[in-house]
Amino acid sequence: MRRKVVAGNWKMHKNYSEAVSLVSDLKNELINENLKCDVIVCPPFTFLEAAHTVVKSSEIQLGAQNMHFEEKGAFTGEVSAEMLKSVGCEYVILGHSERRKIFEESDETINKKVRAALAAGLRPIFCIGETLEEREGGKMFDVLGTQLKEGLKEVDAEGMGKIIVAYEPVWAIGTGKTATPDQAEEAHQFVRKTLGEIFDDGVAEKTVIQYGGSVKPNNAAELLAKENIDGALVGGACLEAESFLEIVRAAP
Repeated sequence: MRRKVVAGNWKMHKNYSEAVSLVSDLKNELINENLKCDVIVCPPFTFLEAAHTVVKSSEIQLGAQNMHFEEKGAFTGEVSAEMLKSVGCEYVILGHSERRKIFEESDETINKKVRAALAAGLRPIFCIGETLEEREGGKMFDVLGTQLKEGLKEVDAEGMGKIIVAYEPVWAIGTGKTATPDQAEEAHQFVRKTLGEIFDDGVAEKTVIQYGGSVKPNNAAELLAKENIDGALVGGACLEAESFLEIVRAAP
C-alpha cells in the first residue's frame, strides 16, 4: 500500500527567524506522534541549511523548490542538485506551474532537471497540471499526458520509483478554488493509467501521486480519502504550523 506524503511548498515567504520558528514548531508538535504519512518541508534556498539543522533528528524531511540541471558552471543565481544535497535536501520540487508559467520552463527543461536530480540522488516532486482554459476546452487529458511523457523521457522504472508526481490544476493554485475530490480523483486515475502505459502497471501502482491546489484543513481529509490521491503538495496552508499539521493529521 502506498504511504501518503504531505509536502509544504513555502514559495517566497518567511524571513530567517520565521523559518526557524516554523520548522521548530512542526518538529516539536510531531515528536512521538505516530504519523500516518511522510512529511516534507520545502523552504526557500536561503533557509535550507537552517531548516536541516532543526529537522535532521526528526521524521520531517527537507526539500527544495527548484534546481538547475547542470552540475556546475557560469549560471548566476542558480543552484545545483549537489548544492541542495550538501545542505540536507532529499527532495526537490520540479515543474511547478509557477515555474512553467512565470519562468517559461518547458517540458524539455523540466525533463533535464528531473534526470539531473535522479542522477544526484535527489527525489523529484514532479508537478503537472492543466489551466482552466485547457480544462474547459476539453484538453485536460492531452495536456497531462504530454507533460508526463515529455517530462519523464529517458527515466527508467528504477528512477520512476524515486519520483513523486504532484497533480496540481493550475486554476486551483492560490485562487481559493479547489478541484472537487471527484475531479481530483479522475485526474489521478488518468495519471496512474498513463504511467502504466509509459512504464508498466506495477510501476504505476507504486507511484505516489499527490494533489496540489488550495489544499486546506477543511478539505484535506476528503481529498486524501480518495483511492488514487496519495498525499498533498500544500501551498499557503503550510505557512502556519497549525494549519499544516491539521492537513498532515488528516491522512487516513
